[in-house]
Amino acid sequence: MKFKHLFKAELIWTSKKQEESVLKLYSKSHQIKIEGKPVLNVSAAKAFKGDPALYNPEDLLLSSLASCHMMSYLYVCSQNGIEVLEYADNAEATLEVSPDRSGRFVEVRLKPKVKISNSDQIQLALSLHEKANQLCFISNSCNFPVLHEACCEV
Repeated sequence: MKFKHLFKAELIWTSKKQEESVLKLYSKSHQIKIEGKPVLNVSAAKAFKGDPALYNPEDLLLSSLASCHMMSYLYVCSQNGIEVLEYADNAEATLEVSPDRSGRFVEVRLKPKVKISNSDQIQLALSLHEKANQLCFISNSCNFPVLHEACCEV
C-alpha cells in the first residue's frame, strides 16, 4: 500500500527594478512561505545575478539531499543497533550550464563523516550509507547520481 503526502509552499515575488539597461533584469529575490514556519528569503545564485547573501534553489536542493540522507542513515543505524555519536557532511553539487543557458545538476557528492560508539561496527556503519540512499525520498527523486564518500570513526 502506498501512502501519499501533500506538501505546500507559497512563493511571493514583487517586481523591483534592478538595473537600467536595454535588457530589463528582474530581481531574483523572493520569499517562500510554508504554513507554520518562518519565511524563507531566496534568490538566484550569485553566478546568475542573484543576491549572494540569500539561499538559492541550488543551495536548497543540495541541503535537502544531505539532510534527507542523514535522516535515512540515522534510521538504518537505529535498526542495526549502531549508536551514532556525531554526523557531519561537507556535501558538493556539480551544476552544468549548457551554451543555450539551460542547466542541470550532473552529480552530488555527499561526504558524511560519522562517529559511532563501537569500533566493531565500522564496516557495517559504512555499508549502511547504501541502504540510506535507497530510502532517501529526495535522492529517489533526482535524475543525477548521488554519490557517497563516507568515513567512520569511533
